Amino acid sequence: MSILEMKVPSPGESITEVEIATWLVQDGDYVEKDQPIAEVDSDKATLELPAEQSGIITLKAEEGEVVQVGQVVCLIDMDAAKPAGSAAPAETPKEEPKTEVKKEEPAPVKAETPKVETYAAQTPSPAAKKILDEKGIAPSQVTGTGRDGRITKDDAVTASVPAMGSAPAGGNRAQTTTKLSVLRRKIAARLVSVKNETAMLTTFNEVDMSEIFRIRKQYKEEFAAKHGIGLGFMSFFTKAVTRALKLYPDVNASIDGDFKINYDFADISIAVSGPKGLMVPVLRNAENMTLRGVEANIKDLATKVRDGKITVDEMTGGTFTITNGGTFGSMMSTPIINPPQSAILGMHNIIQRPVAVDGQVVIRPMMYVAMSYDHRIIDGKESVGFLVAVKEAIDNPVEFLMDGDERKALEL
Repeated sequence: MSILEMKVPSPGESITEVEIATWLVQDGDYVEKDQPIAEVDSDKATLELPAEQSGIITLKAEEGEVVQVGQVVCLIDMDAAKPAGSAAPAETPKEEPKTEVKKEEPAPVKAETPKVETYAAQTPSPAAKKILDEKGIAPSQVTGTGRDGRITKDDAVTASVPAMGSAPAGGNRAQTTTKLSVLRRKIAARLVSVKNETAMLTTFNEVDMSEIFRIRKQYKEEFAAKHGIGLGFMSFFTKAVTRALKLYPDVNASIDGDFKINYDFADISIAVSGPKGLMVPVLRNAENMTLRGVEANIKDLATKVRDGKITVDEMTGGTFTITNGGTFGSMMSTPIINPPQSAILGMHNIIQRPVAVDGQVVIRPMMYVAMSYDHRIIDGKESVGFLVAVKEAIDNPVEFLMDGDERKALEL
């Protein structure tokens, strides 16, 4: 008998353990080579575990169990034959001829008088209402004994006041306890460490989305027809960020002990919501990408996140993060830094608001933006200047992001 011991492969550097999130097969099933048999959670991503050979599988770990990299989690009997297909359905027995049986007539049953629901049900009499109001008891909490369910004075007198903090009668008091996944526990630990170990501050500004709205409306169909992708907001903000990082290089830096590391490239982490929580895949060298390139790469990474196909390498690194809470309706927030990075930009929802332009009140699509930063290496001057640079690029994208040529910048 040839038995293969399947061990947990290393999902990436520095990862020593994973959690069996879900078994996709059952003990004793026949599996094909490369068939996904389990989903495992690491502290960075959720990955699929494929079968290394075909055969009958024997599970050696439970769902929710934390196992070490290199630990045996299942056995595969490679000599086992693939089970034959399901047998043909049994022949349906012939229907026996029916013998007519004379049914006895049932005895007549006296019909019950149906209960009539009227407006009077749980309606207190004037005297009862006064008593209930004094006790602070709602009529819905009292069962009326009067005609048609009317609440009488005696019902109100005998009604008791619910104890302080007690649940209404019939209320659902169930609760569910669920163990956090390895990924969620790691995220929680990282967020707490950021709050405790960095001097985090947040600065705010607002941007006028009018020009970007105009560009998208004018070119979105032609852009989609030529490139096969949509023209969204994220490409404009990504290019605005990479431009601002060149102007304020200390924002594109991190701390390593007593040293500051500045990066000559802009690896932009884009926060994407997936089935397993928030993931931050990275756009490598985003400073060299066109608007089309940013849109194409974001679409590819977002699809991988939502399908559970994202790899650890695709989420490792990053020198600056952009997160868009506006997709969920957030108007303003203070985003938390993604360590070891030193800053993060938060986008929010777009609201038509009155603003003053050239001394006139006009309605414009406006968005609040927030930048959280580590004050240990980024001063207020740099943080405010960076956010102003992002604002001017969004307010006037043709001049600052498209070199005055919209069609060329969109590769049309």
